[in-house]
Amino acid sequence: TLKAWVYSNLTDLFGPVPMVEAVNGEEGNFYPAFDTQERIYETILADLERANALYDQDFDMVYAADILFANDVALWQKFTNALQMRLLLRISNRNETNALQRLTNIINDPQTYPVFESTEESAILQVTGVTPNISPWGRPQDFPLGVKMASFFVDNLNELEDPRRPIIQTMAQDLDNVSIGYKGIPSAYAGPESQFEYNASTLNRAQVENPMQIFLLTYAEIEFIKAEMAQRGFIDNAQQHYEAGVAAAIEQLEAEITDTYFENPAAAYNGTLEQILLQKYYALYFVDYQQWFEFRRTGLPELPTTEAMLNDAVMPSRFFYPSDVQISNQENYQQALELLGGPDNINTKVWWDNN
Repeated sequence: TLKAWVYSNLTDLFGPVPMVEAVNGEEGNFYPAFDTQERIYETILADLERANALYDQDFDMVYAADILFANDVALWQKFTNALQMRLLLRISNRNETNALQRLTNIINDPQTYPVFESTEESAILQVTGVTPNISPWGRPQDFPLGVKMASFFVDNLNELEDPRRPIIQTMAQDLDNVSIGYKGIPSAYAGPESQFEYNASTLNRAQVENPMQIFLLTYAEIEFIKAEMAQRGFIDNAQQHYEAGVAAAIEQLEAEITDTYFENPAAAYNGTLEQILLQKYYALYFVDYQQWFEFRRTGLPELPTTEAMLNDAVMPSRFFYPSDVQISNQENYQQALELLGGPDNINTKVWWDNN
């Protein structure tokens, strides 16, 4: 399960990566060959199927309690199937994978494929602050430095009257240090920052102070996957799944949804995929690179662009391979570019990204 999680992130960041020959340093292979992203996905999805069949709730784990699920076999199985749902949706633009039908089968067979049913069951690492389980931010005071909240991110939350705002960000202030509510600045604005006659909201440092949470895969994401599948006609109850996803996304940040949240026209389900994926965008806040992966898959939410943006205002499609790979594993690096099907730059799309 963890191997599939790690390799899925690696291949979605870079494209082809070493897998079959990876981590074989003890056998003397320090320069592994790269595998196609298609082969990596076939392997990790097969691994997740096998893992689901291996988890047996009639037996206890014999190890000391793990820090994610405390040896709860049922939750490890649910994490396995939740991850398979994420990855099948990820490759669903590749028709040859039959991913949407496979995903539908998982959703419709919860007895065989149990998944998260509450925020409490989610794959959320509870960082205690007791060494070695400490915040990855060695200096939490640096977390908000040099960062201003973007208008797109803030304005949508304001329109939703969203209770997550004080958890994520600080209040903006005018030049007299008087609070003016939550307010961002445009992404990639042209000109000096002095053009803004206020100090925009910044990230709330409390998010990275001990104790804290690290989100791997949450119940909210599962509900948004189901909402998208329902909106696209594969299952039923799109509104139910949408509202459950929104509520869970708010809950996972330890905020409280109001009774009137969905009475707001901006929050009330309107039947569009755009609305589902906008709320999923917020649900994936602080979930590694998943916001970026989902944008590459769907082009949603529709983010603002400016002439001041680099790369002709085009969202990057991948990371460069690390320079040490190019230098020390040059022969396999050149083969990786052939598998990638394009140059080693940020605009070459990976296998599943045909949006």
